[in-house]
Amino acid sequence: MSHKVVIPIGPYHPLQEEPEFFRLYVEGEKVVDIDIVIGYMHRGIEELSEHKHYDQVAFLVERICGICSTSHPFAYVNAVEDLGRIQVPERALYIRTIIAELERIHSHLLWLGLAGHFIGYNTVWMWAWRYREPVLDIFEMISGNRNHYGMMKVGGVRRDISDEDIPVIRKTIDELVSAAEMFKGAVMDDPVIQWRLKGVGILTKQQALEWSAVGPTARASGINIDVRRDDPYGVYDRVKWNVIIQKDGDIFAKTVVRILELFESISIIRQCLSAMPKGPIDADVQEIPPGEGIGRVEAPRGECFHYVRSDGTNRPVRHKIRAPSYMNVATNKVAAPGGTISDAALTLAAVDPCYCCTERTAVIERPSEKKIMNGWDLIEKSRQKTKHFLITRGR
Repeated sequence: MSHKVVIPIGPYHPLQEEPEFFRLYVEGEKVVDIDIVIGYMHRGIEELSEHKHYDQVAFLVERICGICSTSHPFAYVNAVEDLGRIQVPERALYIRTIIAELERIHSHLLWLGLAGHFIGYNTVWMWAWRYREPVLDIFEMISGNRNHYGMMKVGGVRRDISDEDIPVIRKTIDELVSAAEMFKGAVMDDPVIQWRLKGVGILTKQQALEWSAVGPTARASGINIDVRRDDPYGVYDRVKWNVIIQKDGDIFAKTVVRILELFESISIIRQCLSAMPKGPIDADVQEIPPGEGIGRVEAPRGECFHYVRSDGTNRPVRHKIRAPSYMNVATNKVAAPGGTISDAALTLAAVDPCYCCTERTAVIERPSEKKIMNGWDLIEKSRQKTKHFLITRGR
């Protein structure tokens, strides 16, 4: 009779940049089940948002994720502009799209570098970091920051892209093409990498649909979705690009999707630089009317969704956020079982998880929707749970 052993991964683990707890149930080396426990990174951002005015919220949600630090404010301003029926100047839309695609490039390169590091290909890691640096230099040139660019605001963007900056951006983007070709050849044609990643952590198309996967995780399983095409924002409906789809659903397919998306992002940026018109970059919004709106953005990890409700004051009365990792982390429940323990660690990392992005908790009473717990209540509940855990184990 087989005997199940429980192996914990997390909350602190070398393959996890942030704390999250995965409980693996194994028989020998084979993973037969997994429990996913979230809740270690809750920071109460939705509650904080309701106590800040609309301009401050853009900076707040930028701090949800350091890697996707333009995706959340982009989705947020889209939601407020939907709420207020705000017309954004054309030049601002082009700048927003350029910033979003530069972020996609640096995020995918970061994931690729970490993937190489996790499987022992530290050369891939160092080269990915090498070519990611010039992208961060572009952000610093445009915004003054390498992360948390502070570009998005309701009605436009905070900073323009000067005529002197455009040749520098073009040169950097052109140099990235050869780097992307190198990664395409080094990763997609390497027999060792294929042996390690093909057939590992498979998420079938049906499973991806059932678990509502988004972004590269879904597209690697054959699901043809992309918010940039399906619900256009910025200027994605005015430039030519392709949605990258793979069918195998394994870690190798997720790698291929991200590498090929680098070429699409480069193409989008080039087209935006060529077509970007002159003109204002800000609609100079003074008031937000009562109402509600939604904003959707295709973040590097997948759909980022923001809901904002206004009562006509200078701050949102409700702000709901759903990050892509909240959807994709759950797919490990079906992707990890069946593989080995070492495969499971790679599978967990393959969705490019951002665990602090998943923590959006509000405890409310139905049907009145009255909040019955605030942030401090949740902290105290966590302390009580930890105390109970120690007492029951005789510590």
